[in-house]
Amino acid sequence: MSTLKVIIAGGGTGGHIFPAVAIGHAIMALRPDAELLFVGANGKMEMEKVPKEGFRIVGLDIAGFNRSNMLKNITLPLKVLNSWMKARGILSSFGANIVVGVGGYASFPVMYAAQGMKIPTLIQEQNSYAGKANIRLGQKANLICVAYDGMEQFFPANKVLKTGNPVRAAIAHMKTTGAEGRRAFGLKEGRTTVLVVGGSLGAKSVNEAVAASLGAIVTGDTQVLWQTGKPYYQQAVAQAAAFGDKVVVQEFITGMDVAYAAADVVVSRAGALAIAELCIAAKPVIFVPYPHAAENHQESNAMALVNNGAALMIQDAQVKQELAPSLARLIADGNKRNEMTHKLQAMAIKDAAMRIAEKVIETAGIK
Repeated sequence: MSTLKVIIAGGGTGGHIFPAVAIGHAIMALRPDAELLFVGANGKMEMEKVPKEGFRIVGLDIAGFNRSNMLKNITLPLKVLNSWMKARGILSSFGANIVVGVGGYASFPVMYAAQGMKIPTLIQEQNSYAGKANIRLGQKANLICVAYDGMEQFFPANKVLKTGNPVRAAIAHMKTTGAEGRRAFGLKEGRTTVLVVGGSLGAKSVNEAVAASLGAIVTGDTQVLWQTGKPYYQQAVAQAAAFGDKVVVQEFITGMDVAYAAADVVVSRAGALAIAELCIAAKPVIFVPYPHAAENHQESNAMALVNNGAALMIQDAQVKQELAPSLARLIADGNKRNEMTHKLQAMAIKDAAMRIAEKVIETAGIK
């Protein structure tokens, strides 16, 4: 049996990193003899998170397109060229049999280099609206694993396979009870728990809306578990102090399975990873899509659930005005929450990582 050598490229945020790691673990479960190498962007989260999962990673000096300050894009073509050249060297020295692109800054140069070198490539497209880079790569990719129906509008239909989005094993196989989750965060029994999470880096507009609405949100028997991200953490701690044990503030929550178990209702950005996790956790959710995501893919992601009656959505520009009343209506409507729970459960795919890993091994063709 030949050694299977897989490169997994991408990162930048937890929404790319955690699925990549889930795929990596699934490959190793199926082929313990495989060799895996992750390629990320220097200075980004993956350079810290991936080694903690037991995988080796190398970094490229690459950045994304800056939509808010065009001047910062002047050096981008040179960075892409240098990253492409370094990627070719990595592919050759590692002897990759296949490259898996999970999105993020490092994904494109590595995938593009692999396709130029006739190395099989597999795209893990997380969003319901594909980005321009993946659309281009999809023309030469061997397979595109997707999480939503209708992705043939972006990719060759014969290459598209619906597998779902990979999630962390602890969430895919959640065992924590609600009582255990609340106890872990020092939350009280008998209260309705609202989990607010804006992604691994936090969400400025959501944090500001929560801060402005805390008094209204925690009326009666409601309490809040609030993940802020690092930039807003100290400010949130100060703002929450007046509400005692009804507001628990966390900079970053590592055990999201425990947080989901604790929650009765969730307020979240609409990244692909968050949506996949919430379908499995099956907790009624109000999405606040990040409005500056490429191709506005977060709103597209959220609408796939909203149109199915599985979630609610507030536009980012209206979140400060609408968050508290929307939460109050949802908390008061037990029938609506039960309906959302059932529809989320119907949309959940728990074995996505294993489905993708099987296709990685099959596409690599290494027996």
